Amino acid sequence: MKNIIITKNNLNPHFIGCWQLEPLSICDEIINYFEVNSSKQTTGKTTDGVNLNFKDSIDIRIAPKEILIPGNEIFKLYFEKLFECYKHYIEEWPFLKDLAQGLEIGSFNLQKYKPGQHFKQIHSERLSVETSHRVFAFMTYLNNVDQGGSTYFKHYDLEIQPKKGLTLIWPAEWTHAHRGNILKSGSKYIITGWIHFAN
Repeated sequence: MKNIIITKNNLNPHFIGCWQLEPLSICDEIINYFEVNSSKQTTGKTTDGVNLNFKDSIDIRIAPKEILIPGNEIFKLYFEKLFECYKHYIEEWPFLKDLAQGLEIGSFNLQKYKPGQHFKQIHSERLSVETSHRVFAFMTYLNNVDQGGSTYFKHYDLEIQPKKGLTLIWPAEWTHAHRGNILKSGSKYIITGWIHFAN
């Protein structure tokens, strides 16, 4: 069988939306929440459990209902800002407007990486029946990172360096396989999760 190459046009979208979150004080408050809640911190988990050869991080997982708990008000503010980004993303890709009506945000993670840590394996956010409900991933970098710690999207050869408040939304599919590169100095904090079909 002969492979046929379709002629390319000048458009080469990567479907990764990018915005600058404001005010940046939201990032500071989320980092503070992470640090003062050390009892909630766990070694990085994936859907398959803890595997430091796959993901090496320190996490706090938060369920949507926890946003309403006193002391967690910062997450309500964060998701109001994230929704503004999401609305812009849908406007850019109008096909998604009908689909977007049935989506919601589930549990999400706060993550900290120390020097030498990173999300080691190239992966996507929808890899199994257990994760098949995911449509988009979102992530906000909570601090500036000078050395290492970038996010690398393999199929687009695209590397994004963490900058405080930089917020990404991208498709959960295999087309957006990515990894976190090794953090070489300092700390890296992110908030990340998924926009998915309602249960």
